Amino acid sequence: MESKYCRESRSVHTSRVFPNDFNDHNTLFGGKLMSDVDLIASIAATRHSRAECVTASTDSVDFLHPINPADSVCYEAFVTYTGRSSMEVFVKIIKENLMTGERVLAATAFLTFVALDENKKPLQVPEVIPETEEEKKLYETGDERAKRRKERRDLSKNIANFFTTKKPWD
Repeated sequence: MESKYCRESRSVHTSRVFPNDFNDHNTLFGGKLMSDVDLIASIAATRHSRAECVTASTDSVDFLHPINPADSVCYEAFVTYTGRSSMEVFVKIIKENLMTGERVLAATAFLTFVALDENKKPLQVPEVIPETEEEKKLYETGDERAKRRKERRDLSKNIANFFTTKKPWD
């Protein structure tokens, strides 16, 4: 299978923030941002694999600066690292004050997607080739993040054995 450049999966979406997108602090709802992150990341994963993709995990979302009413929000996503059928997608979220033009990194996120074949079984994906300094840094550190994801997934599976599915009122 032929490798692909990070840029081949790059997806960008800029949106304006409206009053119904804000919380009581007059900043963007975290859940709204997370929903938009998942959408743009799914496009990047699908572009890379050219297959149906499902979100396997939201590995991290780090809120760095609040997004305010005068801001637009630019989401930039691309595949940074791959396994056999999984893809790590990085999303950079930049807020821009539309009145001043000031741009600030507002949040970052890492998600993992799995490509599926027509039978909904995991499908092998192309390896990724980084080109820019940003892409290279993310690629070089991808193996460590993959190890942490596996450890966290194993821990989640182990702890899930303690959870009940009984109705709380029974």
